[in-house]
Amino acid sequence: SLRKNGFVLLGSGNIEEQHPCKIVDMSTSKTGKHGGAKVHLVGIDIFTEKKYEQIGGSTDNMNVPNISRTDYQLIDIDKEYVTVLDSNGDTRSDFKLPNMCDSDLELAEAIKTAFDDGKEVTVSVTSAMGIDAIKAYKIGKD
Repeated sequence: SLRKNGFVLLGSGNIEEQHPCKIVDMSTSKTGKHGGAKVHLVGIDIFTEKKYEQIGGSTDNMNVPNISRTDYQLIDIDKEYVTVLDSNGDTRSDFKLPNMCDSDLELAEAIKTAFDDGKEVTVSVTSAMGIDAIKAYKIGKD
């Protein structure tokens, strides 16, 4: 069942046009004379932070995104791409510095500053619907 702070795909059309969202508000209207109760969902896209709203029947099926988070050790920054090391010791160079929304730009600057200061930086990559994006970072103990 859906709940506030849960995740759901919102947006019109087929599944490719929908967005993985965190539910920030949810309300239910009473059953009317014609038909069942309606649910009003408000969600924020986990990658772009855009707001999406959708109204559906309380018995409608909703798609839920499969979201995973993986931590990688940051070993290099080259323009907008980063090179990272996974827990198996393999490197990847296909992640971009965060750039999907305003808060991502601040996050990218913070990651660059910490890395340039010689700190041990771990980045958290959120993955859903074929999209991988750095959405958080941690500074390791020296």
